[in-house]
Amino acid sequence: MTLAGFAYSAALAIAAAIPGPGITALIARALGSGFRPALVMCFGLVLGDLTYLTAVVLGLAVVAQSFGLVFLVIKWAGVAYLAWLAFRFWTAGISAGKVEAETGRRGLAASFLAGIAVTLGNPKTMIFYLAITPTVVDLASISLVDYMVLVALTTAVLVVVLVPYMALAARARILLSRPRALKLLNRTAAAFLGGAAAAIAARG
Repeated sequence: MTLAGFAYSAALAIAAAIPGPGITALIARALGSGFRPALVMCFGLVLGDLTYLTAVVLGLAVVAQSFGLVFLVIKWAGVAYLAWLAFRFWTAGISAGKVEAETGRRGLAASFLAGIAVTLGNPKTMIFYLAITPTVVDLASISLVDYMVLVALTTAVLVVVLVPYMALAARARILLSRPRALKLLNRTAAAFLGGAAAAIAARG
Protein backbone atom coordinates (compact mmCIF):
# COMPACT_ATOMS: atom_id res chain seq x y z
CA MET A 1 0.00 0.00 0.00
CA THR A 2 3.10 2.23 -0.06
CA LEU A 3 2.62 3.73 -3.53
CA ALA A 4 -1.14 3.93 -3.11
CA GLY A 5 -0.70 5.52 0.30
CA PHE A 6 1.59 8.16 -1.17
CA ALA A 7 -0.93 8.93 -3.93
CA TYR A 8 -3.72 9.15 -1.35
CA SER A 9 -1.68 11.45 0.88
CA ALA A 10 -0.76 13.73 -2.03
CA ALA A 11 -4.37 13.98 -3.22
CA LEU A 12 -5.61 14.66 0.31
CA ALA A 13 -2.93 17.30 0.91
CA ILE A 14 -3.86 19.15 -2.27
CA ALA A 15 -7.58 18.98 -1.50
CA ALA A 16 -7.04 20.11 2.11
CA ALA A 17 -4.74 22.99 1.13
CA ILE A 18 -7.30 24.53 -1.23
CA PRO A 19 -9.14 27.17 0.83
CA GLY A 20 -12.69 26.09 1.57
CA PRO A 21 -15.21 26.27 4.42
CA GLY A 22 -12.97 24.30 6.78
CA ILE A 23 -9.87 26.45 6.35
CA THR A 24 -11.98 29.61 6.35
CA ALA A 25 -13.59 28.68 9.66
CA LEU A 26 -10.22 27.62 11.10
CA ILE A 27 -8.54 30.92 10.19
CA ALA A 28 -11.47 32.85 11.62
CA ARG A 29 -11.26 30.88 14.86
CA ALA A 30 -7.51 31.51 15.13
CA LEU A 31 -8.01 35.22 14.43
CA GLY A 32 -10.82 35.51 16.92
CA SER A 33 -9.65 33.26 19.78
CA GLY A 34 -6.04 32.29 19.23
CA PHE A 35 -4.09 29.14 18.43
CA ARG A 36 -5.40 26.79 21.12
CA PRO A 37 -9.13 26.94 20.24
CA ALA A 38 -8.18 26.77 16.55
CA LEU A 39 -6.11 23.64 17.20
CA VAL A 40 -9.10 22.04 18.93
CA MET A 41 -11.27 22.99 15.96
CA CYS A 42 -8.63 21.39 13.72
CA PHE A 43 -9.06 18.11 15.60
CA GLY A 44 -12.82 18.42 15.05
CA LEU A 45 -12.23 18.87 11.32
CA VAL A 46 -9.99 15.80 11.30
CA LEU A 47 -12.60 13.73 13.14
CA GLY A 48 -15.19 14.79 10.57
CA ASP A 49 -12.90 13.59 7.77
CA LEU A 50 -12.27 10.31 9.58
CA THR A 51 -16.03 9.85 9.94
CA TYR A 52 -16.47 10.05 6.17
CA LEU A 53 -13.43 7.84 5.58
CA THR A 54 -14.79 5.23 7.96
CA ALA A 55 -18.22 5.35 6.32
CA VAL A 56 -16.68 4.70 2.91
CA VAL A 57 -14.42 1.92 4.18
CA LEU A 58 -17.34 0.19 5.91
CA GLY A 59 -19.38 0.42 2.75
CA LEU A 60 -21.84 2.83 4.32
CA ALA A 61 -21.52 5.58 1.72
CA VAL A 62 -24.75 4.54 0.02
CA VAL A 63 -26.49 4.31 3.38
CA ALA A 64 -25.20 7.74 4.35
CA GLN A 65 -26.53 9.19 1.13
CA SER A 66 -29.89 7.58 1.84
CA PHE A 67 -30.14 9.43 5.13
CA GLY A 68 -30.03 12.78 3.40
CA LEU A 69 -32.16 14.43 6.08
CA VAL A 70 -29.59 13.66 8.79
CA PHE A 71 -26.78 15.23 6.80
CA LEU A 72 -29.02 18.16 5.90
CA VAL A 73 -29.67 18.81 9.59
CA ILE A 74 -25.93 18.61 10.34
CA LYS A 75 -25.18 20.95 7.46
CA TRP A 76 -27.62 23.65 8.56
CA ALA A 77 -26.62 23.28 12.21
CA GLY A 78 -23.05 24.04 11.13
CA VAL A 79 -24.21 26.98 9.03
CA ALA A 80 -26.24 28.38 11.92
CA TYR A 81 -23.34 28.05 14.36
CA LEU A 82 -20.86 29.75 12.04
CA ALA A 83 -23.35 32.53 11.29
CA TRP A 84 -23.89 33.05 15.03
CA LEU A 85 -20.13 33.24 15.60
CA ALA A 86 -19.82 35.75 12.74
CA PHE A 87 -22.52 37.94 14.30
CA ARG A 88 -20.86 37.67 17.69
CA PHE A 89 -17.43 38.65 16.40
CA TRP A 90 -18.90 41.53 14.37
CA THR A 91 -20.91 43.03 17.22
CA ALA A 92 -19.16 42.09 20.46
CA GLY A 93 -15.52 42.87 19.77
CA ILE A 94 -12.48 40.99 21.05
CA SER A 95 -10.77 41.77 24.33
CA ALA A 96 -8.17 39.99 26.42
CA GLY A 97 -10.83 38.87 28.90
CA LYS A 98 -13.01 37.39 26.19
CA VAL A 99 -10.09 35.57 24.66
CA GLU A 100 -9.33 33.92 28.00
CA ALA A 101 -12.99 32.93 28.32
CA GLU A 102 -12.94 31.36 24.86
CA THR A 103 -10.06 29.10 25.86
CA GLY A 104 -12.02 27.54 28.71
CA ARG A 105 -13.63 24.13 28.52
CA ARG A 106 -16.89 25.38 27.04
CA GLY A 107 -15.05 27.39 24.40
CA LEU A 108 -12.83 24.44 23.47
CA ALA A 109 -15.79 22.05 23.31
CA ALA A 110 -17.64 24.49 21.05
CA SER A 111 -14.57 24.76 18.81
CA PHE A 112 -14.30 20.96 18.53
CA LEU A 113 -18.00 20.53 17.72
CA ALA A 114 -17.84 23.37 15.22
CA GLY A 115 -14.97 21.63 13.43
CA ILE A 116 -16.98 18.41 13.16
CA ALA A 117 -20.08 20.27 11.96
CA VAL A 118 -18.14 22.18 9.30
CA THR A 119 -16.67 18.98 7.84
CA LEU A 120 -19.82 16.87 8.00
CA GLY A 121 -21.81 19.74 6.54
CA ASN A 122 -19.53 19.94 3.49
CA PRO A 123 -20.58 17.42 0.78
CA LYS A 124 -17.26 18.02 -0.98
CA THR A 125 -15.52 16.06 1.77
CA MET A 126 -17.72 12.99 1.33
CA ILE A 127 -17.31 13.16 -2.46
CA PHE A 128 -13.52 13.25 -2.05
CA TYR A 129 -13.45 10.07 0.01
CA LEU A 130 -15.95 8.37 -2.28
CA ALA A 131 -13.69 9.13 -5.24
CA ILE A 132 -10.24 8.57 -3.73
CA THR A 133 -10.57 5.71 -1.23
CA PRO A 134 -11.59 3.00 -3.74
CA THR A 135 -8.48 3.82 -5.78
CA VAL A 136 -6.22 3.22 -2.77
CA VAL A 137 -7.57 -0.03 -1.37
CA ASP A 138 -9.90 -2.81 -2.36
CA LEU A 139 -12.84 -2.01 -0.12
CA ALA A 140 -14.08 -5.58 -0.48
CA SER A 141 -10.98 -7.00 1.18
CA ILE A 142 -9.60 -4.15 3.29
CA SER A 143 -7.90 -5.24 6.49
CA LEU A 144 -7.82 -3.56 9.88
CA VAL A 145 -4.16 -2.68 9.27
CA ASP A 146 -5.04 -1.01 5.96
CA TYR A 147 -7.77 0.99 7.67
CA MET A 148 -5.45 2.11 10.48
CA VAL A 149 -2.86 3.19 7.90
CA LEU A 150 -5.50 5.29 6.16
CA VAL A 151 -6.54 6.84 9.49
CA ALA A 152 -2.92 7.65 10.35
CA LEU A 153 -2.22 9.13 6.90
CA THR A 154 -5.42 11.20 6.96
CA THR A 155 -4.73 12.59 10.42
CA ALA A 156 -1.07 13.38 9.69
CA VAL A 157 -1.74 15.04 6.34
CA LEU A 158 -4.59 17.20 7.63
CA VAL A 159 -2.65 18.36 10.69
CA VAL A 160 0.45 19.18 8.61
CA VAL A 161 -1.62 21.14 6.10
CA LEU A 162 -3.95 22.95 8.52
CA VAL A 163 -1.59 23.91 11.36
CA PRO A 164 0.38 26.49 9.31
CA TYR A 165 -2.86 28.27 8.36
CA MET A 166 -4.01 28.70 11.94
CA ALA A 167 -0.50 29.42 13.24
CA LEU A 168 -0.12 32.33 10.85
CA ALA A 169 -3.60 33.60 11.69
CA ALA A 170 -2.93 33.32 15.43
CA ARG A 171 0.39 35.13 14.98
CA ALA A 172 -1.33 37.94 13.11
CA ARG A 173 -3.82 38.18 15.95
CA ILE A 174 -1.04 38.60 18.53
CA LEU A 175 0.63 41.31 16.47
CA LEU A 176 -2.59 43.29 16.20
CA SER A 177 -3.07 44.69 19.69
CA ARG A 178 -4.32 48.26 19.20
CA PRO A 179 -8.07 48.90 19.64
CA ARG A 180 -8.55 49.94 16.02
CA ALA A 181 -6.59 46.91 14.84
CA LEU A 182 -8.62 44.65 17.12
CA LYS A 183 -11.84 46.02 15.64
CA LEU A 184 -10.55 45.34 12.14
CA LEU A 185 -9.45 41.87 13.25
CA ASN A 186 -12.88 41.24 14.73
CA ARG A 187 -14.64 42.27 11.53
CA THR A 188 -12.22 40.15 9.47
CA ALA A 189 -12.92 37.08 11.59
CA ALA A 190 -16.65 37.74 11.24
CA ALA A 191 -16.30 38.01 7.46
CA PHE A 192 -14.38 34.72 7.27
CA LEU A 193 -16.96 32.93 9.42
CA GLY A 194 -19.83 34.40 7.43
CA GLY A 195 -18.11 33.34 4.24
CA ALA A 196 -17.67 29.80 5.56
CA ALA A 197 -21.35 29.64 6.49
CA ALA A 198 -22.37 30.92 3.06
CA ALA A 199 -20.04 28.46 1.30
CA ILE A 200 -21.51 25.50 3.18
CA ALA A 201 -25.08 26.72 2.65
CA ALA A 202 -24.48 27.11 -1.10
CA ARG A 203 -23.16 23.60 -1.60
CA GLY A 204 -25.62 21.01 -2.81
